[in-house]
Amino acid sequence: MGIPIEIYLSKLFSYLCIMEKLIIAPSVLSADFSNLGSEIQMLNESDAKWIHIDIMDGMFVPNISFGFPVLEAINKISKKFLDVHLMIEKPERYLTKFKDAGANLITVHYEACTHIHRTIQEIKSLGCQVGIAINPGTPVAVLNEVIGLVDLVLIMSVNPGFGGQEFISNSIQKTKDVKALATKCGNVNLKIEIDGGVSSLNAIDLISAGANVLVAGNFVFNSKNPKSTISDLLKLGE
Repeated sequence: MGIPIEIYLSKLFSYLCIMEKLIIAPSVLSADFSNLGSEIQMLNESDAKWIHIDIMDGMFVPNISFGFPVLEAINKISKKFLDVHLMIEKPERYLTKFKDAGANLITVHYEACTHIHRTIQEIKSLGCQVGIAINPGTPVAVLNEVIGLVDLVLIMSVNPGFGGQEFISNSIQKTKDVKALATKCGNVNLKIEIDGGVSSLNAIDLISAGANVLVAGNFVFNSKNPKSTISDLLKLGE
């Protein structure tokens, strides 16, 4: 059976709203996994448009998170656009399964793909939006040949693998560089997503640099009022 019609319509609305000036994408990696259903329901009731889902394999990054069953469970109750970030080796092996599990956007790491252009094509053929992520040590220049083909570039502002790390300040300049590259190639609708250590202390600088999707994990889920924290971050983009 498919998902309930009200959830489908809500997901469609979130999809149609993706061109808004700023999107907050809380990362469920920082959620309370003993109470995951309630955490997703809280996000359903929040101003977040996306839910960011980090998939880790223990090989590309030194940590293991979760896989298809958890993504499928989130998809059943989420009313939000599902932003799936694959921190895994050879992601092309599982693209169809992630799409079937509920991914609306699939982001792969440039560093993990031997044939990045082919992987982009495969994700598009599934009907998903496509993103490319780059690690802190990867220069923006590697995106030259593909930035015009993708919907999103994800800039890792911490080293991938664990939540709660300190924000890498050079990520602000890197955001400016990605924005300039996107403008040069004519991809004016590119979404620039920042993942890692995002908070009210750096959000304004990131938005000013060109970021329009902010992933927030610990900053949201460890706050006293996560819904208010999401709303407060969103207001910074007004």
